[in-house]
Amino acid sequence: MSVLGDVDRRLFRRVAAARLPGADPALRRLSHCADHGRLWLGAAAGLALAGSGTGRRAALRGLGSLALASLTVNTVAKWSTRRPRPLLDLVPPIRRLTRQPHTTSFPSGHSASAAAFATGVALESAGHGALVAPFAAAVAFSRVYVGVHYPGDVLAGVAIGVGAAALTARWWPPRPALPERERPSVPAPALPGGAGLVVLVNGGAGTAEPGAPSPVERLRELLPGAELIERGTDDDFAALLDRAVTRATESGGALGVCGGDGSVNAAARAAAERGLALAVFPGGTLNHFAQDVGVPGFEDTAGAVGRGEAVRVDLGVARPVAGHEVRFLNTFSIGLYPELVENRDRLEDRWGRRAAASIALVRVLRTATPVELRVNGRDRRLWLLFAGNGCYEPQGFAPVFRPRLDDGLLDLRLIDGAHRLSRTRLVVSALAGTLGRSRVYRAQAVRRVELEGLGGTKTLAYDGEVAPAPAALRLDKERRALVVYRPAAGRIANAGQSGRAVPAGRRWNGRRGRRLPEDGGPSVPG
Repeated sequence: MSVLGDVDRRLFRRVAAARLPGADPALRRLSHCADHGRLWLGAAAGLALAGSGTGRRAALRGLGSLALASLTVNTVAKWSTRRPRPLLDLVPPIRRLTRQPHTTSFPSGHSASAAAFATGVALESAGHGALVAPFAAAVAFSRVYVGVHYPGDVLAGVAIGVGAAALTARWWPPRPALPERERPSVPAPALPGGAGLVVLVNGGAGTAEPGAPSPVERLRELLPGAELIERGTDDDFAALLDRAVTRATESGGALGVCGGDGSVNAAARAAAERGLALAVFPGGTLNHFAQDVGVPGFEDTAGAVGRGEAVRVDLGVARPVAGHEVRFLNTFSIGLYPELVENRDRLEDRWGRRAAASIALVRVLRTATPVELRVNGRDRRLWLLFAGNGCYEPQGFAPVFRPRLDDGLLDLRLIDGAHRLSRTRLVVSALAGTLGRSRVYRAQAVRRVELEGLGGTKTLAYDGEVAPAPAALRLDKERRALVVYRPAAGRIANAGQSGRAVPAGRRWNGRRGRRLPEDGGPSVPG
């Protein structure tokens, strides 16, 4: 340890003796700007306002990584080492900070925060990460240059920051920019300039970058012939959607929607019922479906509309024994999630969406009880039954994206409530990122599921909406029921790396690797 300490001190003396023309005031100011993470908070705000889902995800992961690294440094690392700060005798006065830090030296918190934020951003977007990385490296170097850390402190901080960012992937795996590019194309009405396309623009979804064109302005520029129906703050979305569907049917063209996942899901169900092709312009925060189907930007969809390029996707269906069947584009669930949505909606006006979701989660985990029902004739006691329209990746508990939307499969995931201390196991496993390997969790790809005895639950959720639960229902698929505009392979403007798709004829259980029966019969994890 003394040898490493000697090397550390020699390196510090060399940096202190170095003279970089013009760097003294710049590095001192940069080091000061990074105090309390202010530099990275500003960078995250810039990424979030950049107008893309990738930028927002990068900002969120970067801040989460920073918070984890800062917590590790300030509550564990610094108090376990108690290393004194370097002496400032060799550091020129022009470089020194106005206010010297009073905490211990090892490791460097500034370096940990910088490395964590840059790595977190890079995990979501290599391009954004390349922009942030030079500033992160400069902040780390500046801590030695201004004399408040040894090089070893900085290297340790960088290692902690990179590790913290990598650890976030355990709870929230990074999403590929484009999961699949080789899906077979199908013909759709070619509408040059958007002539015949009727687009419902949900003005309440997402936000535009200050100074950037609004969604309506972008659509008018890309598709001057399209008919745009704008939803105002007080307008009824369902009524406007009916109007858009009617106009698209009368014109013999196609239906378009600009908004978040909720708007897209409603429009998809309407388009499938009327046999219309759907053009999706991602205008929300997450845009799950747009990312999965392969239209990450307005330009991608506009180009596909003009050329008549499209793909077919499946719809999930919940068919009650009596009553109106429900179609879902993304997810269906019974148990904790519907209760969470109901609680969140009641609190949202007072607390805002994110705070309301956090409060609702705490309340649900404290007060909820498992749901008793029969799954394919077997009595079960579950905290959650989740069914995805298509198989999600990764195969652990945190589903992020679907490589295919036409695989004919439901991604069934169950959280068992019958085990002793199942709620405690659920919370601990979720926080540790190990729920995918827990005894309370099961996952399997299936073609249909029979659910009976739902009297113990009042509600179900599909695509973020809550509805009353019937006494019994069957979950299955409508194969390739919806046509969605999407550029042919190689034309996607914002394409990233293609994700891994499951080969045809081989469908595997996410937890135990069991092959799905090829006869299409119902199957459920044990």
